Amino acid sequence: MLAAEGKLIEQGTSVETLMERAGQGAAQQIWRVSRDLPTLVLCGPGNNGGDGYVIAEWMRNKGVSVSVAAAGDPKTDAAKNACSLWNGDTVSIDAVKPYAQIVDCLFGTGLQRPITGKLLETYLRLCASAKKCIAVDIPSGIEADTGQLLNEVPNFNLTIALGATKPAHFLEPARSKIGHVMQVDIGIEANSTIRLQSKPVIPMPRTMDHKYTRGLVAIVAGEMHGAAKLTALAAQSSGAGYVKIFASSDLETLHSSIVVNSYNDPQQLSELLSDHRIGAVAIGPGLGRLDGARAVIAQVLECKSDLVLDADALTVLGDSFVQQVKTRTQAIIATPHSGEFGAINGASSVSKIDDTIALAKAANTTILHKGSDTVISDANGNAALSTSPNSWLSTAGTGDVLTGVIAARLANGVEPFEAAKQGQWLHSRAAQLAGPSFSPEILIRFLPQAMAECL
Repeated sequence: MLAAEGKLIEQGTSVETLMERAGQGAAQQIWRVSRDLPTLVLCGPGNNGGDGYVIAEWMRNKGVSVSVAAAGDPKTDAAKNACSLWNGDTVSIDAVKPYAQIVDCLFGTGLQRPITGKLLETYLRLCASAKKCIAVDIPSGIEADTGQLLNEVPNFNLTIALGATKPAHFLEPARSKIGHVMQVDIGIEANSTIRLQSKPVIPMPRTMDHKYTRGLVAIVAGEMHGAAKLTALAAQSSGAGYVKIFASSDLETLHSSIVVNSYNDPQQLSELLSDHRIGAVAIGPGLGRLDGARAVIAQVLECKSDLVLDADALTVLGDSFVQQVKTRTQAIIATPHSGEFGAINGASSVSKIDDTIALAKAANTTILHKGSDTVISDANGNAALSTSPNSWLSTAGTGDVLTGVIAARLANGVEPFEAAKQGQWLHSRAAQLAGPSFSPEILIRFLPQAMAECL
């Protein structure tokens, strides 16, 4: 956004014009959601504060009871101009009384240091006593590119993104603070390799398709059979034509349509994996971390099928992950949660997006970095952010379900990055359809309904 804004200004659009568009656009959104609610606009000394003066004047002209509390005099020419056009009351931020609605235009994007002292105390007090809190572009105290909190940040009902949304609108811990996100078009088109996850388009099976062209998914089971069974059921409910489980010990089949093949040693597993009809192999859910797990993973990495690596497979590989997978010809999708990501990536920065992209490039693979703020990246640096977090997914077994969904999409012949995105969307949508407090088995039952929305 900063680069796009700078380019537009170089081409002749003034900062004052952009500020007027931003402020009036934000004011219209505020007016739509709260109408005549008495409002206090908190204005900082920069251009975010300038937006606030424009907002306040627009709302004053609408007849709203609105005041401005300024945290210092405007410092930029555009902010000074906006302040000069404000015809309402300006009150001291140190002594201001509570208002029904607070509009935060203190600092917005670009803030690199925390708010402290009396200003922070007042900011938190006013927001805590308000019925509704609205942030313009981003709440003050949040780092826009990483979603990190620079200081204590109140909970907002609404955040109005000026132009493009920012990473912090979708990354934790900021995501839990910003409330609903609305966008205002201010005439800036920002280019980015980061995209928001959207509903995929999934084609119907062709009339000529059969169980193998639809995709054979093989799940390599481990110590905990229940996890492998969840993965198998999820794959079957997400478009796979055929699902098998390879197990080293007796595993009771779920039902007759899911085939269980047993093996006694690595050579037998290798023979099972050599079936050229296999579209994707999934390993990790319930694998365990005993000595034999590493040998099983080695056999899987040598097979000629595309792979989905999750859970214990990632933990066992640990810091050897990049070395083990980067030269492999066939596709790999790895789906670590934050703990597993740390095990395979080592040192991390404060940016989940940057870390995920860096690992995907280093490993030459697709990484789906799980969480309520899922980030998906491929080896070319493309990234996608999830937009529909669901806290009910924080239950044992739902990650095994995600592995099965992604494996099914990959076995269908979908490119790895797209398969990961499709899998994540279907998983999240099924959770929404399932309602509150569901089990993994209930989640699986809603996968076909989520699929139907994409056809």
